[in-house]
Amino acid sequence: MITRKEPAIIYEDQEILVCRKEAGMAVQSARVGQMDLESLLKIYLAKKNPGREPYLGIIQRLDQPVEGVLVFARNPRAAANLNSQLQQGRMKKEYLAVVEGVPQKASGTLEDYLIKDGRSNASRIGKKTEPGAKRAILAYETVAAGERGALLRVRLQTGRHHQIRVQLSGMGHPLVGDGKYGAAGDRQGAIGLCAWRIGFFHPKTGKWLEFQNQPQGEIFREFCKNLPV
Repeated sequence: MITRKEPAIIYEDQEILVCRKEAGMAVQSARVGQMDLESLLKIYLAKKNPGREPYLGIIQRLDQPVEGVLVFARNPRAAANLNSQLQQGRMKKEYLAVVEGVPQKASGTLEDYLIKDGRSNASRIGKKTEPGAKRAILAYETVAAGERGALLRVRLQTGRHHQIRVQLSGMGHPLVGDGKYGAAGDRQGAIGLCAWRIGFFHPKTGKWLEFQNQPQGEIFREFCKNLPV
């Protein structure tokens, strides 16, 4: 169970809050008895401003076993602005992924059609003509490779359910620890995926901002310590 008492804040002002999410913590609506990031941040904001109900707009989500950097809005105006950037593809999102094996092509673009199964909370690659199929595009680049796996930098061009997990698995290189999508073994709530960098225009000033998160999970330490990154 995650027991962190204070959120890992990277940056905050009156418009936005940027923080790091640990692998294993849900962004929202965690199970009873388990703290989620939204609740943790609202507690933090309430302590800073006693007597005021804190506003926290969720802009992006990360799967529970994924670590990384997230931006939240501090007011409805900022939320509308950031959501617009996200929907228009103006928000930059880069990930680091530790995969099983080494891709034959050092870099490339993957384009598939993904179909979500809400009952199993999983997605699969399907045909364009299948009901519910949504186009999914990502670009990847091999940063380093070793005997057991590789470290990839991934940039999303679309934002589909479990997109990186499904597409890299479909390429034959599932994320380390991601047994749901074909990886060997289970890493107890963590997989080899980190929301590494995010960039966007500040909702009030219009200034371009970028924030980066250094992966801290055991998978990254174990699989990257001997790689020539």
